[in-house]
Amino acid sequence: MINKTDIEAFEYYNEDLDITMNYYQHQAAGTAIYGSEHAVIYPALGLAAEAGEVANKVKKILRDGKFDRAAISDEVGDCLWYIAVLCRDLNVDMTTVATRNLEKLYDRKERGVISGNGDNR
Repeated sequence: MINKTDIEAFEYYNEDLDITMNYYQHQAAGTAIYGSEHAVIYPALGLAAEAGEVANKVKKILRDGKFDRAAISDEVGDCLWYIAVLCRDLNVDMTTVATRNLEKLYDRKERGVISGNGDNR
C-alpha cells in the first residue's frame, strides 16, 4: 500500500523532475496499446503478473543471497504503469486513489484497526 511516507519520498527523489502521479498517469496512458474492449481486464491481469515478477525477484534474495535493487525497482515500475492505465480505464486519477487510500489508512490507524483483516474495519 502506498502511504504518506512513500508519497513524500517520491516527491523528494523526483524534485528535479517535477512529476506528479497524474502527470505519470497521463504519460503512461500514451503508451498503452491494448484495445478498448480489453479495458480494465488487460491492465488488471498485467498488474497481477508484474506483482508476481516483483515477488519472484525478492524470492531470489533468499535463494541467491543477492539483493538486486535495480531489477526489483524495474518491476515495481512496470506495476506502476499497469496501475496508471488501470486507473485511466476506471476513469479515476492516481492522485485521488492515493489520497483516498491514505485517508483510509490513517483513519484505521487512529481507530486502532490498521492491523486487522477485511475491507470494512
